[in-house]
Parts: sequence; structure tokens; C-alpha cells
Amino acid sequence: MKKRNLSQQTADTLYEMVADGVLAPGEQLPNENELATKLHISRTTLREAIHILAAQGILVIHRGRGTFVSSQIHAGDHCDFEQLTPAGSRLQDLLEARLLFEPGMAAMACRRASDQEIDHILSLGAAVEQAALSGQSRLEADRAFHQAIIAASRNVFLSRLLPAINCAATESARMQRAEDMLTEYTLQDHALLMKFLKVRDADGARQAMDLHLRRTMLCLNLHEEGDPWDHS
Repeated sequence: MKKRNLSQQTADTLYEMVADGVLAPGEQLPNENELATKLHISRTTLREAIHILAAQGILVIHRGRGTFVSSQIHAGDHCDFEQLTPAGSRLQDLLEARLLFEPGMAAMACRRASDQEIDHILSLGAAVEQAALSGQSRLEADRAFHQAIIAASRNVFLSRLLPAINCAATESARMQRAEDMLTEYTLQDHALLMKFLKVRDADGARQAMDLHLRRTMLCLNLHEEGDPWDHS
């Protein structure tokens, strides 16, 4: 399993500082010694991380002056995904967006997650099953399960995007009336997904997540005509 090296992880951290506004557009980064000490890394690792972000156009290196956040990055460039709510978006759109991203993120989680993260995902999956079988609402547990997979994918951008989509889709699903069948499918699909995650089968996890989302859309009558899952 290929892990992201320390330079890549540091680049992720610096990117988050830019995205969160800790480092503003046009602002100069602290000197190498100060920043490396703050991040608990070596200066060599910091330089490598800076070069990664410079290649992406997020940072700009000026010889003799220092490193700056690109002035081309503005607050408006980072979409406020928290504004994505059921009132403003159709449930079908939200589930289609999840279908585009989440199968791939499940595969990435298989490759990148630590053993502790895999164990955490499995425990959350068990919590979903326990809630469903005891007749309690499983929505919060289900959301936590999916977000743990997203976090384990180690993709900074998608980790910021998909929790908002999942939140909005989950809230919208509260109003649907296919709960019995949806719960049955969810338990089956989660069990299959956890089986593949446990053995780090990336292709299997990708297919299991794809199956789960397509069957969710089928239960909620949100599939398109001609979809291979449409057996009506």
C-alpha cells in the first residue's frame, strides 16, 4: 500500500492553511525555520512541500524575497459548500454528485488509510447496523460512516466537498418514504463495502460503493430512464 510521504502531507497542511484563510492571497509565508518548527518537520521537507504547491500555482517563489501565496487565489475561488442545502439543490443532483466521487474515494481509502482508520470505519458501519436493527434512526451513524471513508481517502479538496453533499443528501432523505427497502439495501451494501475495506480491496470497495449509491437512487425513484439498475 502506497502511503503519502511527509512532503505531500505537509503540502496538504499548507493548502488547508490557504483554503481556511490562515494564509491570505499575496501573503508571505513565515521564514523556513519558523514554519518548519511550527509544523514539526525538517526544512528539507518544507521546501519539497512548497515546490509541490508552487507547481500547482498555489504558492509563488520569489528568489531573494521569499515564498508567497498566489495573489490569483481569492476567497471566491473556494466554493462555500456549506451553502449546498436541500432547499437549493435537488436530491437527485446530490446523489449523482456522490456517485461521481465516492466510489473512487472508497478505493483511495483502501490504499491510504491507516489500520486504525480502517478499524474506525468498521466500527461506524457496525453502529449503522445496530441502529437500524434496533429501530432507531441510522442517519447520523450513516453520515459518520461515509465521512470517515472520505477522510481516509486523504484527498484534501474532496474531503472538503463531499461532507456538505452527504449532509444535504442525508437531510433530504429524511423526507423519503422508501425507508424499509432503503435500510435493507444499506445494510447489505455496507456489509459488502466493509468486507472489501477490511482486506484493502480497492476495486471491490469502488464497486460496492457504486452499487450502494445506485441502489439508494433506485429506492428513492431517482434513477434515470434507461439506467441499468432500472428494472421497472
